[in-house]
Amino acid sequence: MDLHLRGKRVLITGASKGIGAATAEAFAEEGCHLHLAARNEQALNDVAARLRSAHQIDCKVHAVDLRKADDIARLAKAAADADILVNNAGDIPGGSLAKVDEATWRHAWQLKVFGYIDLTRLVYAQMKARGGGVIINDIGAAGERFDADYIAGSAGNAALMAFTRALGGKSLDDKIRVVGVNPGPVETDRIVSLMKTGAKNRFGDESRYRELMARFPLGRAAKPREIADMIVFLASERSAYTSGVIVTIDGGICARPS
Repeated sequence: MDLHLRGKRVLITGASKGIGAATAEAFAEEGCHLHLAARNEQALNDVAARLRSAHQIDCKVHAVDLRKADDIARLAKAAADADILVNNAGDIPGGSLAKVDEATWRHAWQLKVFGYIDLTRLVYAQMKARGGGVIINDIGAAGERFDADYIAGSAGNAALMAFTRALGGKSLDDKIRVVGVNPGPVETDRIVSLMKTGAKNRFGDESRYRELMARFPLGRAAKPREIADMIVFLASERSAYTSGVIVTIDGGICARPS
């Protein structure tokens, strides 16, 4: 299937690893040119070098901290030609209300919640001035299947789901589509960290985290590329009438009885 994405320019945050890096590869395979943003400049350079060599695309690297307003503004200006924005950066920790203190909660939301909102605000305005675009928010299924042991993440993801639906409900008036993707558990370093927290809370032993992962559909987490391929499709003209919705990719976990 030709997704008609060749030559498009894509800004991806959190692009140094995991879903972000997989999404960069998927867009590169479609002939897109990339702006890759994250804090780890060396990791970004490694991803960019590999994609340039494999796919003969332009790939610019932006070492930024999206908790900082100045860095967000700098990134939006540097990537003002972006046709597609993928908000993906985030690292909200696991833990219950009693265990996630105020400073940790605010630090996490500054990146995952306000980082998405603040970058979207700037990029949306640029897209509107240029005549359109697509914004994909990689959120997380905990925003619809609430978890008291991941309370900061559940609440933050639910907020981003509401943000996506509210903005995407009117964005086509500006020829911009805004769509969300809710991955369930994905095979990344981050899921291992969260599962270890869950195992410590449940069993008192973080080394038993694989017992929790074995309960996922098919006995595994999703692969990053399984999420990335959906993001690329949603960003394409093959999905041109899609806006203000959230696509959940979790092997059916949210549809199962509790």
